[in-house]
Amino acid sequence: MADRKILVVDDEIHIVQVIAIKLRNNGFEVLTAENGAQALDIAKKHKPDLVITDYQMPVMTGIEFIENLRQIADTAETPVIMLTARGFAIDQERKNELDIATFLSKPFSPREVLQCVEDVLQQVSA
Repeated sequence: MADRKILVVDDEIHIVQVIAIKLRNNGFEVLTAENGAQALDIAKKHKPDLVITDYQMPVMTGIEFIENLRQIADTAETPVIMLTARGFAIDQERKNELDIATFLSKPFSPREVLQCVEDVLQQVSA
């Protein structure tokens, strides 16, 4: 799993920092963005192996970001983990349409994030 690039997108800086520290401490290269528009530019340039994005963000929502990510040939297949507030719901059809690997509800522990990332990357490489 080492040397895998992960893009973390959230407008809450402390969440980005917590996730980035946990992933870096476990051998991942971490790219960060504060909104979907910034993340899209980073994704185009760096082609991450996985994206973790918040749902609710200014400038561009997580859904809009994923829709745009899927339009770029180099990132169309990039696995996505979506961070959501408790009680958030998206229907299965929309989840499949956007090809969201899984959801992670806030609040979460850094260990949960790491496990989720490892699980998704393992599924993709299987």
